[in-house]
Amino acid sequence: MKQLRLFSFASLALFMAACAGPLTDPAVLMDYDALAEGLREAGAQVEPAGEIEQPFFSVGGMLIHVSGQDVQVFEYTDVASRQADSDQISADGSSIGTSMVTWVDQPNFWAQGLLIVLYVGQDAGTTDLLRGVLGQPITKS
Repeated sequence: MKQLRLFSFASLALFMAACAGPLTDPAVLMDYDALAEGLREAGAQVEPAGEIEQPFFSVGGMLIHVSGQDVQVFEYTDVASRQADSDQISADGSSIGTSMVTWVDQPNFWAQGLLIVLYVGQDAGTTDLLRGVLGQPITKS
């Protein structure tokens, strides 16, 4: 009976961990540092690669390499400002506000805490890493 209880407890713990979503503590407001730390904890190499501008966002961003893939990170000063921009992103990422965008590959957007994160591509390892830290993307493929 004791073994059954231990198995049940272990199963419940694994189930709760799987359902918890992002790796980062939800009490911590997602910012660039929390994103980089979460990605590194998940086994990714994270390297800053310069600044980037997107005309449809109200803030400048940073380009980072996540295990060799380009990821754009836009950090806002408050959640309301981030929300104002992320609310403009269409469900498929093809338009942002009044801007129609032609991407070279599949756009994947996340909006979490102070961040909008954009990965343009279909590398499953990269999207899985970002999902593990940021949760589900706000765009559908």
